Amino acid sequence: MSELEDISHHIHDRISSLQRLLDLSVVEFPQNKIKKLGQELFALERLLEEFEKCVDQQKEQLRHLKELEESFQKDFKDIQHIKENIPAHMLRKKGPVNGSEPVMNQNEAADVKPAQLENVKKTIKNFIRHMEFITVSEFENIPQYMRGRVSYQQLNAVVQSINTAATAKYKILHQSVKTLNNHARKLHQRFKEQETSDTKGQYFVVEDDIREFTQMKVDKRFQGILNMLRHCQRLRELRGGGITRYMLI
Repeated sequence: MSELEDISHHIHDRISSLQRLLDLSVVEFPQNKIKKLGQELFALERLLEEFEKCVDQQKEQLRHLKELEESFQKDFKDIQHIKENIPAHMLRKKGPVNGSEPVMNQNEAADVKPAQLENVKKTIKNFIRHMEFITVSEFENIPQYMRGRVSYQQLNAVVQSINTAATAKYKILHQSVKTLNNHARKLHQRFKEQETSDTKGQYFVVEDDIREFTQMKVDKRFQGILNMLRHCQRLRELRGGGITRYMLI
């Protein structure tokens, strides 16, 4: 804008100068003054052309700025919508409370006590496999006849329930039987009886686990969703002894 203002002031000064020359036209102009007047008019014409060019450039820049503003507004609305509609099954990253995490240097790592290493081994031992949630693209690739009226959120709600059941089941299995109450001991015994050589080192749940640890109804609709999870390679079935085991992949 400062450039346009400078040009505008300059043009105004030139016009004022020409106006004074014209006001003096009542007297006879010397030849050199007439020539100067022509030069002033020519210079003024060039300034007006430059001024129009600058105005056009400013208009084009303003148009681009408005388009950019509209684009930012749209992006902001999209981000706001995403923020307000985050699926419940999506885990949110939790940062450290004080805003920074301590970093262990080499000397500190060398001073780790055996008891700490034992805790690490125990954590690895107690690791429980969970099913990953279904992505939007995976959901859209499920055949329509298989999806039926099941929504994306309903499908991942079942994934969450199966993970919840698996966590509760293997938390009991990883505890010492002596520390369990009577009900948990009975569950521990049932879990062990359901294991076979084919399930060694793997994680699975059965329908009774879903009923025991979640509010999910094990009905025809649930069975249909299990077919979808098999299609997405989240689980596989292992039958035997009158029990269907849903192996977590």
